[in-house]
Amino acid sequence: MNLAILASHNGSAFDYIIESKQQNLLPNINLALVITNNSNANIINKANKANIPCIIINSKLYPDINLDEKIKDTLLQYKVDFVLLAGYMKKIGHEIVDSFSNKIINSHPALLPKYGGVGMYGRFVHEAVLANKEKYSGVTIHFVNNHYDEGEVILQKSINIDSSWNEDKLEYNIKLLEKEAIIEVLGNLK
Repeated sequence: MNLAILASHNGSAFDYIIESKQQNLLPNINLALVITNNSNANIINKANKANIPCIIINSKLYPDINLDEKIKDTLLQYKVDFVLLAGYMKKIGHEIVDSFSNKIINSHPALLPKYGGVGMYGRFVHEAVLANKEKYSGVTIHFVNNHYDEGEVILQKSINIDSSWNEDKLEYNIKLLEKEAIIEVLGNLK
C-alpha cells in the first residue's frame, strides 16, 4: 500500500513510520512519497536520508498553477493509496479531497470535536486544554474532508492529565499517544 506524507516542518509521523517499518510493524505500508510546502522543512533531510522521494510544492516554485491540482497530480503519479498529514499547515483543497475521499488521514492532538477547527493545532490546543482545566485529553485520528477537523473519526485515544503538567509535559505525552495511534491506524488500513 503506497502512503504519502504531507508535512510543513518536522513531520514527526515520518519518524514513527520509519521506526515501525524497521521493526517490521508496518509490512503493508510502502512510504512512497513526501510532499512539503516548506523549502526549509526538516522533513526534506529525513526523506533524503531514508531514500524516499520528497517534492516541494509551493507558490514560490509554482506561482502560476493551482497547487492543490499539482499535489493531486503528484499523488496520482506516484500511485498513492493513502495520504497522511504530518503537521501540514495548509488546508487540503477539494481537488485532493475529492480524488482521495476517505484516503487522507490526519492526526489531531485533542479529542475532537473539542479543540478543533481553524487555528487549533499543536501548542495552541494544549494551552486551551490546560486553560479549561480538562481532566483528560488525547489524540484523534480522522479522515480529512472539506472542513477543518470535521472528517470521520477513525480512532481516538485518551490520557488523564496530571494536575502538575504544563503545556510541554502535555504535548510530550500526547506525542507518545499519537505515535501509538498512528501506527495502529496505518497497520489496519485496507
